[in-house]
Amino acid sequence: MSNFSAKQFFTGFLFSMLWASASVAGKFGIRSAEPLVFFSIRFLLAGGILLAYTYTIQKSRLPVGKEWKHVTIFGLFNTTCYLGFFVIALQFVTPGITTLAIALNPLIISVMSAIWMKRHIRLQEWFSIVLGISGVAVAAYPLLQTSYATPGGLALLALSMITYSFGSVYYAAIPWQLPRTAINAWQVFIGGILLLPLAWFMHKQPNHFDLRFWLSLGWLIFPVSIAAVQLWLRLLKSDAVRASLWLYLCPIFGFIYSTLLMGEPFTVYTAVGTALVMIALYIGQRKSA
Repeated sequence: MSNFSAKQFFTGFLFSMLWASASVAGKFGIRSAEPLVFFSIRFLLAGGILLAYTYTIQKSRLPVGKEWKHVTIFGLFNTTCYLGFFVIALQFVTPGITTLAIALNPLIISVMSAIWMKRHIRLQEWFSIVLGISGVAVAAYPLLQTSYATPGGLALLALSMITYSFGSVYYAAIPWQLPRTAINAWQVFIGGILLLPLAWFMHKQPNHFDLRFWLSLGWLIFPVSIAAVQLWLRLLKSDAVRASLWLYLCPIFGFIYSTLLMGEPFTVYTAVGTALVMIALYIGQRKSA
């Protein structure tokens, strides 16, 4: 494996580990506060920290002209719509169903990428996508046996996956001149601002800003919103379709975290599904002759 491919593998693997931890951290956090309130605060703080770093340490310039429109659209789809729909759907859909929904993102991204950017997708990549989805389906099979979801919850979940995939393809299609850190900072911060009206409209219960709230928030801000998103944007710039393959590992890591931290069972289905996903990643990442 070349240095370039080894670096890409490490970047993708670390992204998957960090990104998958968000669901467990979020579950702890929403025990103390309403979901939309919790996530609005998360994005505003994460975006504020990133903006401070970008303009005090990196001395980056402000967006100009159409760049404001680009970061706003990216933040709207990648942060506001995706997590707004997803958080609401969590109230009506169980974890087994959401795991399968996350696995659909690579397929949606590849289709959108092909349509938008007129990119040819090789048979090898399609095969890895099908194999990866099969692996996640096998790993999630025991959870599906006891899952329950409403039609409205499934519709919101599907909409969240579509908006996230659209945001990823939109980012890859724009000839950005801003540094990646500045793009990420503005899209997270703007996404948090746009999420505030929805959080206010759906406010029903009191929020408790206890130690659990702040520990969950801190993990979601630094390892997830800052580190993982930076890794994701780096992967997207290399290849949107290959980057999407790393999303396959997220449900697998999610199962592991749920087993260790929340007591959910780790079965033979999980082990077989993990093996299939790793094979799919190998096939998808392998360079063609």
